Parts: sequence; structure tokens; C-alpha cells
Amino acid sequence: MGSKNKLKRFRENETFQNVFQPTREEVVGDLMPLKGKWNSDFFKNDNPLVLELGCGKGEYSVGLAEKYPDKNFIGIDIKGARFWRGAKTAVENGLHNVAFVRTQIELINHIFAEGEVDEIWITFPDPQIKYKRTKHRMTNSEFLKLYKKILKKDGVVNLKTDSEFMHGYTLGLLHGEGHEVLYANHNVYKNEGSPEVVTSIQTFYEKQYLEINKAITYIRFKIKD
Repeated sequence: MGSKNKLKRFRENETFQNVFQPTREEVVGDLMPLKGKWNSDFFKNDNPLVLELGCGKGEYSVGLAEKYPDKNFIGIDIKGARFWRGAKTAVENGLHNVAFVRTQIELINHIFAEGEVDEIWITFPDPQIKYKRTKHRMTNSEFLKLYKKILKKDGVVNLKTDSEFMHGYTLGLLHGEGHEVLYANHNVYKNEGSPEVVTSIQTFYEKQYLEINKAITYIRFKIKD
């Protein structure tokens, strides 16, 4: 993407009421006025709050928002020029139950209060295969502790990935640490019984994976206390 295009998208993001782009200083300083008040002050309802972490173009956040109008969705990504597409689509389609925040995943406990979030989706994250990149895997022990802080007591996490490595690593870690695996499927489009929410929404890249018969995997789990 050209730099002119990026700048145009950054400027357009600033005009969207469904986009929040706090500075790192604001986030770390707990200066987010919506922390703990996303439903009451932004969405203006008490519906379940669902996050998509590393939302990319925002396709899954928007798809979920269309499918579940009785839930509120927030896509999180550090790359605003990417989720510009999702934010714009939401505006064009009049979707008032989806928003986007430009920030780093490791700072989400400064964006959301303890127990504020009902559910988390992690869709096609970078598997960070090299051992020295373990700390960046979005389902490692430290990230799970972070998610636990903002999730409600019965909150759940969903991982959808095309990476067999990420699927296996996550399952192993969940079992090893005693977390509750609610559902696991190593090929959601081939095996019967896959949840409809997993197969009915497909991202741009997911469609490309399917064209070359790459298996898409899915895990739904609860993080232990």
C-alpha cells in the first residue's frame, strides 16, 4: 500500500465515530474514558462485549456484528490503515454494534476494565514459529493471564487459525496448564459439527487458504482461575 493511500486512510479513520486511536501515553496512563464504560457510554446498551484481537481488515468483527446484532464487537489492531476497511464498511452499512481501537494487544487491560469483556476472538494470528518469538504468540501463558483479567468469570476465548503449529501449541499449553477446552477441531470445513459462527464468516485470506485446501482449525476455551 502506498504511503499516500495510508495517509488518506489515517485521515478518514479520524472522521469515523467507531474508531479510537489513543496514543500509547494515553493508554498506559489509563486515560481512556471508555474503560469500564464501553457498553454504557459508547454502545448505549448492556449487550455482551466481544473483542477480536489482531483484527486486520476487520472482516471478522464486521461479520460477527452483522450476524449478532444483540452483541457489541470491538476489533483491536495496531495497524489503523488495515482496519480502516472494516470501520468504513460498518459506517456504510449502518452497523452501530462494532468499533475499532488502534493499540497494541499487550495494552488491552488499559482499554478494558476487569471483567468487562464476555468473549475474545483471535483470528489467524502470526504463529511466531521461531522459539525466540514465543513471547509474541497470542496464546502464550502471559497473554492468557492478560485475557483473564478483562474477561468475565465465564468468559471464553476462540482461536481460529490456518497454522497447524499454532493449533497444536495452543492445545498443548491449554491442557498442560489445566485450562478448559470446550471445543477443538483441526479441520472445520471437513469435519461435521463445526459451529456455524466459525464457518459462516470467512476473511479474504481464509478464502485463499481454502482454495489451496489448507485446513482451518478452531479451539474454544476457558482460562482457569
